[in-house]
Amino acid sequence: MTFDRRLFLGGSLATLLAAGAIAGLTGPVLAAARKDVIIGVRLEPPHLDPTAGAAAAIGEIVYANVFEGLTRVDRTGATKPALAESWTISEDGKTYTFKLRAGVTFHDGAPFDATVAKYNLDRARAPDSVNPQKGVFAPIETVEAVDPVTLKVTLKQPTGNFLFGLGWPASVMLSPTSAADAKTKPIGTGPMKFVNWAKGSSVELGKNDRYWGTPIKIEKAVFKVIGDASASFAALMAGDIDAYPLYPAPETLDQFRADPRFKVVVGSTEGETIVALNNGRKPFDDVRVRRAVSHAVDRKLVIDGAMFGLAKPIGSHFAPQNAGYVDLTGKYPHDVAKAKALLKEAGVAEGTKLRLVLPPPDYARRSGQIIAAQLKAVGLDVEIVPMEWAQWLSDVFKGKNFDMTIISHVEPLDLDIYARDDYYFDYKSPAYRAIYAELAATVDQEKRLSLYRKAQERIAEDAVNVFLFMLPKTGVWNADLQGLWENAPIPANDLTEVSWKG
Repeated sequence: MTFDRRLFLGGSLATLLAAGAIAGLTGPVLAAARKDVIIGVRLEPPHLDPTAGAAAAIGEIVYANVFEGLTRVDRTGATKPALAESWTISEDGKTYTFKLRAGVTFHDGAPFDATVAKYNLDRARAPDSVNPQKGVFAPIETVEAVDPVTLKVTLKQPTGNFLFGLGWPASVMLSPTSAADAKTKPIGTGPMKFVNWAKGSSVELGKNDRYWGTPIKIEKAVFKVIGDASASFAALMAGDIDAYPLYPAPETLDQFRADPRFKVVVGSTEGETIVALNNGRKPFDDVRVRRAVSHAVDRKLVIDGAMFGLAKPIGSHFAPQNAGYVDLTGKYPHDVAKAKALLKEAGVAEGTKLRLVLPPPDYARRSGQIIAAQLKAVGLDVEIVPMEWAQWLSDVFKGKNFDMTIISHVEPLDLDIYARDDYYFDYKSPAYRAIYAELAATVDQEKRLSLYRKAQERIAEDAVNVFLFMLPKTGVWNADLQGLWENAPIPANDLTEVSWKG
């Protein structure tokens, strides 16, 4: 006689009998469907406020669960209504009038209305804003709360992706009364509310019984931080977690495929995985050196060795599944002789020492070992420096204290990062900024696609970074669990449609 200990944790004998868990005493009775879920995540978020940090690990827990925006991005990547139930756009494309949902409250009872929405947009675009996606809000000229359910936003110029940007994790709505504490006590309007954060271990969410929309079927969700691939495998096999939506050990997927207890789904993400080069530091301030490194890296060997052949190669910073993609994977073919010649031309001596900083994700650590060996073959002496996530965010992403690093950029259509003034890989190109400024102001779809292609070609020509592959979404979960996203158009574990069979 066996039963799932988590289903009956703390239950009485009567509960066990009623659920039919003890066979032969009451006859066959179907057990009630579970109402909790335990999800494995690779990285612990630095905090829980997606409007104040760039780490994807934040949105993977709170987006669409705790926090909501005016719009939302669904599982297909489409922009849908959220706290704004509808909107109209002026003929000149510059004025958006949003009709907000009436009667919405935050988890602490504070009201959500047009004044609160205005507060959030003004906060995100303020000069002292720490929002990781300030570019979304830069086009805003004015924000007006016309009445409690009407918000009017006027832009400086037409902006093709404005509604899509309002659906990103960094665009969620916070209450003015609780925003200051959102990093540790997130209070949103979503179908789940924050319960507890056991630092280094897990984040727990519970059902919001006063949710304005369709009630969520899950009453409790625990996001469990599991630090390495072998531990992730063991936790799934033992039933200690129910799902690992971005499973870090593709080498073991066949074992899960062969086990009827599990479902394996390999989908897509928006995660352009790159060797980021510090363009503001020697020797990478020279385009010849950046091109040399691009020629030195054998992308296929990296994908086969680090990702077990599951990833799609890229030649620029753009996802192949998106309209406007141009295949530039042949621009820098693996060519050791060409790489050596470019390094010599740039005056880089054989044996030049470089630091390759690797954050915790397994794709980075595995890829780094392979790439370090490939760079050694062209005469570069690469020191591998493993870093924990918090240190990487501080030293690399904020401090720009690195030569090279490997990371997946998981925000969708994020070509804007190459036009930013002070981004961590320090690329400064007036030509690229002109292309992106035109793209941002363009509404016509055909012209936008043309500009997407032009932008990809420019950063590939400048070899800003070494473009490796798209991070696949290798999901493994209990075969009875349904409603998880197959693909990840944004970094999120949206639980709004999750339930158990039965």
